[in-house]
Amino acid sequence: MSVAYFRSLARNNAWANATLFETVCALPKGVYHREFPSFFGTLARTLNHIYEVDLYYIDALLGGGKGRAIFRREDIDEPFALAAAQREADAALIAACDGLADADLPRSVTVERPDGPSQERTDHLLLHLFQHQIHHRGQVHALLSQAGVAPPQLDEFFLVWDRAETAKPYWKDGTE
Repeated sequence: MSVAYFRSLARNNAWANATLFETVCALPKGVYHREFPSFFGTLARTLNHIYEVDLYYIDALLGGGKGRAIFRREDIDEPFALAAAQREADAALIAACDGLADADLPRSVTVERPDGPSQERTDHLLLHLFQHQIHHRGQVHALLSQAGVAPPQLDEFFLVWDRAETAKPYWKDGTE
């Protein structure tokens, strides 16, 4: 595996989040905070969880030192504000991946856990972060369906054939 793979995943991640928030920010009043049968109960809490875990792992990746203190933040209750915060986190993740060299991938990263620090490989931490994003964006997708809102297509990024027009700017780094 090379850093080009992770750079592409970071860009896909940013595009998928932007695409999802485009739909979320257009929701009818009340839907963002409506309770649904789901793990987090609302779109707001699910999207805040995605954002918060992004902050946690990006901090670990960059050696920021905030650790679990990130989980003491207040949820962002307004979808436009959360979308802006998620864009910043996505940009930080892209920058972090762009700053990696292949030799950095097996490097150990310290992650603060409830029972003490753990050591994770950089590539494994990134794979986990991207999988976490995909998993919970799927939950948001299902919540939108439950709300009677057509969820956006989130899998039209990598293939040239049928690539979403909105995905094309994310390929600006020439990895296509």
